[in-house]
Amino acid sequence: MGAAAAEPAGPALDLLHIVRINEEIKRVVAVAFRINIMALNAIFLAKRAGSAARGFGVLSNELRNFSGQLRETMQSLDSLIHAAVGEVSSLLLESRYAGILSRVEVAADRGRVRSRVSAALAAREARLGAHRTRLAGLRRELRSTIDDAAQLVDLGGVLAKSAKIEAAYGAAFAGPLAQVSGEFDGIVREIHDSLGALQKSGFLRTRS
Repeated sequence: MGAAAAEPAGPALDLLHIVRINEEIKRVVAVAFRINIMALNAIFLAKRAGSAARGFGVLSNELRNFSGQLRETMQSLDSLIHAAVGEVSSLLLESRYAGILSRVEVAADRGRVRSRVSAALAAREARLGAHRTRLAGLRRELRSTIDDAAQLVDLGGVLAKSAKIEAAYGAAFAGPLAQVSGEFDGIVREIHDSLGALQKSGFLRTRS
C-alpha cells in the first residue's frame, strides 16, 4: 500500500473550508424559507383566534420579516463565498506558475535568460500578493457578515420565545399556537447552530 494522501494545505485547504461554508449557507437559507412559510400559517391562525392572539400575530409577522432579512444576509454571504472561490483558485494557479518559474530560474545558466525568468517570477509574486490581499479582505467581510447574521438570529430567538409566551393567551387556540411557537424556537436554534459552525470555520481563522 502506498503512503496515505497528504492533507490539503494552503489554498487547497481554503477551498475545502469554502465548500463546507457553502453547505451551511444553503442549510440556513432552506431553514429561513421554512420560517417564512410557518410565519404565514401562524398569521392566518392568529387571525382565526381573534383578539386573544393579536400579540401572537404581531410576533409572527416579525418572524416573517426576520426570515426575509436572514435570506438577504445569506445572499450576501453567498456572493462573498463565490468571490473567495475566485481568489483562492487564482492563488492556486499563480502559485503553480511561480513554482515552475522558480525552478527554471535556478536551472538557468545564462544571465539574460535568468534575468527574464526573474522578471516573470517577480510579476507572478506581485499577482500572488494582490490575490492574498483581496482574499484577506474577503475573510474580514465574511466574518463581519456572519457576526451580523448571528446578531439577527439572536433577535429571532427573542421573537420565537416571546411568541411562546403570547401563545398562552390564545384561549381556545392556545394549544395550536403553542405548537407553532415551539417549532419557531426549534428552527431558530437550528440556525444558531449553523451560524456557530460558520464562525468556527478554519477559512476564517487562517491566512493564505
